[in-house]
Amino acid sequence: MDAAVKKFFSSSHFAVVGASSDPSKYGHKVFVWYLTHSLPVTPVNPRAASITLPSSSAFYATVPSVAALPFRTETALSIITPPAATRAVLEEAKRVGIKAVWLQPGSFDADGLAFAQREFESAVGGDGGRGGEGWCVLVDGGEGLRAAGREWRSQRL
Repeated sequence: MDAAVKKFFSSSHFAVVGASSDPSKYGHKVFVWYLTHSLPVTPVNPRAASITLPSSSAFYATVPSVAALPFRTETALSIITPPAATRAVLEEAKRVGIKAVWLQPGSFDADGLAFAQREFESAVGGDGGRGGEGWCVLVDGGEGLRAAGREWRSQRL
């Protein structure tokens, strides 16, 4: 799985499927993590035109689907959706040429994880990582960036 994490963070663009303006939701926390690590990230949310951050007046335009991402074949997806929705996201991602996905804890069932591991060059999810619930960008992302040799600077939002 470490090789999958390294490949994931070697991508030039990132997207968070399930991004949210609600600070209590993991879709918000993961989106903010990418921003604070100075990574190019696009929020994906079919029900919101933008994501806002309570800590600033900034807003970030969303795209409604994975297919609407501008750099699909160069984008790695963090997925924070319920398992029933995740499978459809994975199928769409595969169809449009996404190569790397990260399934956050709680976003997948056994079939969804197996599909991701079978169909993508890099699929991170399931048991492992440094947290007690499996691989999580919030817990394991910093180490993944280092493993990929990715330079970043922390920024306040």
